[in-house]
Amino acid sequence: MADLPDHPSEIHLHPLDAAPSGRGATRFAQIRLRLERIEPRRGWPAHVYEFLLFGFKQGWACLFGGLLLALLLGTHLFYPDHAPIARYDFLTIAAILIQIGMLALRLENLEEAKVILAFHVVGTVMELFKTTAGSWTYPETSFLRIGGVPLFSGFMYAAVGSYIARIWRIFDFRFDHYPPRWQTIALAGAIYANFFTHHWLPDIRLALFAATALIFGRTMIWFTPHRAARPMPLLVGFLLVALFIWFAENLATFSRAWVYPDQAGGWTMVSPAKLGAWYLLMIISFVLVSLVHRPRARQG
Repeated sequence: MADLPDHPSEIHLHPLDAAPSGRGATRFAQIRLRLERIEPRRGWPAHVYEFLLFGFKQGWACLFGGLLLALLLGTHLFYPDHAPIARYDFLTIAAILIQIGMLALRLENLEEAKVILAFHVVGTVMELFKTTAGSWTYPETSFLRIGGVPLFSGFMYAAVGSYIARIWRIFDFRFDHYPPRWQTIALAGAIYANFFTHHWLPDIRLALFAATALIFGRTMIWFTPHRAARPMPLLVGFLLVALFIWFAENLATFSRAWVYPDQAGGWTMVSPAKLGAWYLLMIISFVLVSLVHRPRARQG
């Protein structure tokens, strides 16, 4: 990425944000531009402001997933036992309304909505297979479901896609040594296939981890919280997001959104071994988003 400008008026937005009042832009573009134009004093005030702005942008990127997680916990604690609509059906309807509201209020753009739809389809297909195989269950009844899978479950995968699509744009991702597209697509396809085939064929998870390290080992991601672009190894970024999702999964299973076999008699913490599965799922998620937000090389 080229050196960032010193003068606030020279800050330029991602192409999807270039015209905050125009087609495809979000309301966040206007807020983001105003915040990025603030120029705190050098030294610790600048570092504190950058950290706070980083947190604000992360929170905005998590908006869809955060609202969905709040719904899971809120309905677990307060949903009436004899409500006319089953809790799972309420969650499905609420997730759809959140998505419509975000588009109507221009909190999200159509390109990001397309990513969410793709994740919903990919996630629902996996859910149908995994519940049939007994990997986990949805213990409550519902009407809006396919087989043993309530339709709100696809939105949990969509929340991951929403986060990655939004954070890619908000932090203006650039890359050093990003691998060829065919390699990333082939890796994502192999990971997705292994989620199914390991039930009757040897689990090649360790080989997939090795392939991930080989393909993305040199890749550095540059993200811009405020003025300066900050580097991070992409593999570390995958791990941090996977860890965050694992924490969210513990909250979701606590709310009985779904139940693993060892949680049938009562909630227990999700095994840290699930981090590996989420790490691999991050590869699939990242590659899917890269088909919409094309990876751009850092300049200079």
